[in-house]
Amino acid sequence: MGTPAQHGPLPDWPALPLASWAPTCATLHMWTQIVGKIRLALSPYMNHWWQVPLYVSPRGMTTSPIRYQDRVFEMEFDFLDHNLAIRESDRDTKYVPLYARSVADFYREFVAVLHALGLDVKIWPKPVEIPDPIPFTEDVAHASYDPEAVGKFHQILLNVDSVFKKFRGEFIGKASPVHFFWGSFDLAVTRFSGRRAPERPEADSITREAYSHECSSAGFWPGSGAVSDPAFYSYTSPEPEGYSTYEVRPGAAFYIPTCGSSFSCTMRCARRIHPSKPLVIFSRVPMKLARF
Repeated sequence: MGTPAQHGPLPDWPALPLASWAPTCATLHMWTQIVGKIRLALSPYMNHWWQVPLYVSPRGMTTSPIRYQDRVFEMEFDFLDHNLAIRESDRDTKYVPLYARSVADFYREFVAVLHALGLDVKIWPKPVEIPDPIPFTEDVAHASYDPEAVGKFHQILLNVDSVFKKFRGEFIGKASPVHFFWGSFDLAVTRFSGRRAPERPEADSITREAYSHECSSAGFWPGSGAVSDPAFYSYTSPEPEGYSTYEVRPGAAFYIPTCGSSFSCTMRCARRIHPSKPLVIFSRVPMKLARF
């Protein structure tokens, strides 16, 4: 057997306040939903909806290989050359350029490229998990793309992905991959205790499956709602007694009852001491409280 991988210090974590790229973030969110829905439509079901997300790649985010009839293809957001690359196992790669264009325009070209490749897939052409969703075919409100901000976002995702993989490797039980959920637009990793969670008869079928077993998640999102800055979060479901009063580190972390009963630590605070080490500590503590 080889020796364990040795990882040097991560590159700098660029500052990316949500206010500095909010229109681009919102547009990119819609584009990832369009691509993610193709993966969802064609992928076999997996527990806790693990067939849904995207994955961080060296160039951006990828669907991973998807089978369509007798072929396999992959779609990757390339945040270095700023294209959506659609690669087939038996054909050349096709591209949908990423630039300041409306969601409706991106959707039209994306569907046309898929059709030209013989990939005819039906999806529900409306975004999810956002207020006041606009059908993709009609959305001209979201039409921004700042390549520099997207590049910073990608660098942050690369760093967080590396830290979460290290964190995941500490746990020998059932754990999710490190994956990017395009509905909520966050990168997450989840551990499971192996115990069934209490039933949620009032919840929808998606939520009931996602939280069918006791779990604890750590994640990163670029900011929304109660947290206007990019932030790390950690939550446990169901929430243990006394969870909200438990002391977590780093000291900048705080509890948000209106945000999934989660602890949160903004990236601005974490960057003061380089976030890789405190991020692992922050992710560990709530899970220890829940006996994971």
